[in-house]
Amino acid sequence: MSSLQLFKYSGAGNDFIVLADGFPEAVSGYDAPALPDGPDSCRSADTIRRLCDRRTGFRAADGRIGADGLMILSRLPQAAGAPDFRMEYYNSDGSGGMMCGNGGRCITAFADFLGLKPAGGKAFLFEAPDGLHTGEILAREGRRCTVRLRMIDAFGLRRVLGGWFMNTGTRHFVRFTGDAGCVDVATEGARLRWNQEFAPEGANVNFVSRLPDGSLKIRTFEKGVEAETLACGTGITAAAIASWYEGIPPLRLDGRRAEYLLHACTDSLSVDFIPASGPDVPAATEVYLTGPAERIE
Repeated sequence: MSSLQLFKYSGAGNDFIVLADGFPEAVSGYDAPALPDGPDSCRSADTIRRLCDRRTGFRAADGRIGADGLMILSRLPQAAGAPDFRMEYYNSDGSGGMMCGNGGRCITAFADFLGLKPAGGKAFLFEAPDGLHTGEILAREGRRCTVRLRMIDAFGLRRVLGGWFMNTGTRHFVRFTGDAGCVDVATEGARLRWNQEFAPEGANVNFVSRLPDGSLKIRTFEKGVEAETLACGTGITAAAIASWYEGIPPLRLDGRRAEYLLHACTDSLSVDFIPASGPDVPAATEVYLTGPAERIE
């Protein structure tokens, strides 16, 4: 049997199985029986699908079964200016190679839980599938942290199918609607996810509506999960950026920096960024996603 330790984290309801690679001193999590020793056993698509299955997969102490994805935190050789760790992310279907914003906040909280200290000061610097990110713990309350995550800059936004397409670490399509709460996300999301416009990789699909107080409601159909999830960090980021170019005013505008507040199914997150100075080249730089990350016990 395995001595591999698994952990469960939730970022605004988007939940993940998390494990550490290269941390023999790691604190105790949940045993992972019937798996070979070592994190490599969890890089197999078959194993990921089995652990993340919502009916028969990994069960946390709170009774929740399965997960939206699996992440591995790996220690890197220490050197001046080098990242503090590496983040690997896999969807529940075993596919990988993309960024997850909620996962990025959770793995930052996990690094803090393991006792890592940021080499560069207040924020961790880590390597992810889409490049380098920083993650800073802004507040701690029990098992729950508030994390500010630096996302990649977004370039190449384009108008398509009555919405906006962009890459915020993974591919997203954002469509604005009168009431996101009334959308049949399972049907419409699946239809747009496979639209020829996004072939062959497909795209995650976000439905967004503006609320009376100026904040935004968002629901997301995630590819790789092939269902609506409770939240999607890269989708929330894409929705905020698309809102600027859709002409929706931000809740706050500090100089050139715009900030939007978005409500997912169970939590609210904020996105702030600097829009491109010219209206003809939609882009966003210095993009940050701030929201909760919670260890599940």
